[in-house]
Amino acid sequence: MDTAPMQAPSRVTATFRFYDELGNFLPRERRGHAFAAPCARAGTTKHMIEALGVPHTEVALILVNGESSGLDRLLADGDQVSVYPRFSRFDVGPVQRVRTPPPAPLRFVADAHLGALARLLRMAGFDTLYDNAYQDDTIVAIAAGSGRVILTRDRELLKRRGVQHGCYLHAIAPDEQLRELFARFDLAETARPFTLCLHCNLPLRAVDKASVLDRLPESVRALHHEFTLCDACGRVFWKGSHHRRMAAMLAGLAADPPPGERGHE
Repeated sequence: MDTAPMQAPSRVTATFRFYDELGNFLPRERRGHAFAAPCARAGTTKHMIEALGVPHTEVALILVNGESSGLDRLLADGDQVSVYPRFSRFDVGPVQRVRTPPPAPLRFVADAHLGALARLLRMAGFDTLYDNAYQDDTIVAIAAGSGRVILTRDRELLKRRGVQHGCYLHAIAPDEQLRELFARFDLAETARPFTLCLHCNLPLRAVDKASVLDRLPESVRALHHEFTLCDACGRVFWKGSHHRRMAAMLAGLAADPPPGERGHE
């Protein structure tokens, strides 16, 4: 008679429920309700959440069988996994956030497809690195080396090993992407508009009109009297149409409801 021990099954099954905007990463048939999924026996919550399509950077809280859990928990057969995004409200008592907040002040690095957003963030006064030649490895290294938040619409970039802080932009239009970021990171209080060069991402300094007079278009000389200068590239800025547009946009963003007032489904 064969007395060899029975081998444990190679897979287990857990039930997952993703809340709020995390459902946008799932196939339509899995949104808004719990569903069972097979897991590798040594699979962690991070591995399974990303295997199902959700970057770990978008997750703020994980409950396994009603208990707060980290990203490294090994899943067991029959586990019930609830996954929440940032800024959702919970009535579950003390909870464990899956990561510490990014270091303050917030700084960003944008991928090659977000040049317009990077320009808007700089206009709002947020240090944002961008180069359309950046490769994914470069972006991950920059973020890890300087504590920056990665901005992207590429969920696979956010799943890379070594990515600690990132943000997947759901919106397509740059103005709406900026609105999304302001809501997610509560940026209205820390915005310092028109303090950074839109091209160099370096601080601007106020200058006398006389010192830049020869660089100004004739119409600007007649209408404007306050100017700032980027010492790196030599560009001169004044309160023209871009200033009025950003001022109006920031006023609208500051009037939006704070992210903590959003509930979960």
